[in-house]
Amino acid sequence: MIIKSIAVGPLQANCIIVADDVSKKAIVVDPGDESDRIVGTIREMGLTVEVVVCTHGHFDHMGVVGDIKNQTGARVAIHRDELELYNGAKDMAAFWGQSLDAPPSPDMLLAEGDTLTIGDLSFSILHTPGHSPGGISLYAGNTVITGDTLFKGSVGRTDFYGGDKDKLKQSFRRLMALPEDTKVFPGHGPETTIGREKRENMFAEEFLL
Repeated sequence: MIIKSIAVGPLQANCIIVADDVSKKAIVVDPGDESDRIVGTIREMGLTVEVVVCTHGHFDHMGVVGDIKNQTGARVAIHRDELELYNGAKDMAAFWGQSLDAPPSPDMLLAEGDTLTIGDLSFSILHTPGHSPGGISLYAGNTVITGDTLFKGSVGRTDFYGGDKDKLKQSFRRLMALPEDTKVFPGHGPETTIGREKRENMFAEEFLL
């Protein structure tokens, strides 16, 4: 597996490029901004992007989905429970003083238990709501991409529209049940591991009780 995380935009959201190292087929997760930089990286790596996945519908994670789709021909995938936020991202961006083109309609509506296969890589779709209703994590091998559900040392906020602390707690517990050596690539900040978060995350004691 080839994996590269790029912090983009004013909120420094992580756009994560994941590829099968044999076929060079790839997915792009959460392209929030700086499409030229993302596409330039894809081309430098010699990858063919098949799917653009949004872990959730907040503007800083899907702001340039349309650009990436247009330049790569990739399909767009998001959880079915996230459509309202995805379609309303332009208004959310305006509230934060950012401009955003209306996103393209998704080509794939994901659900719990789905499998996304790219080359020889197969990602399990985990529905991990709480930060938003249709938040997802992508799990393959010893790697999980968590969007804004789990960060190094913290978790996503729940005071946005559609947030739910009880659901976030359940999602946190689910992620903590993964093997401790699982690498975590979050939506913001540096990578971590499940084991580290079980021991050191500031919400671990509260959420794991």
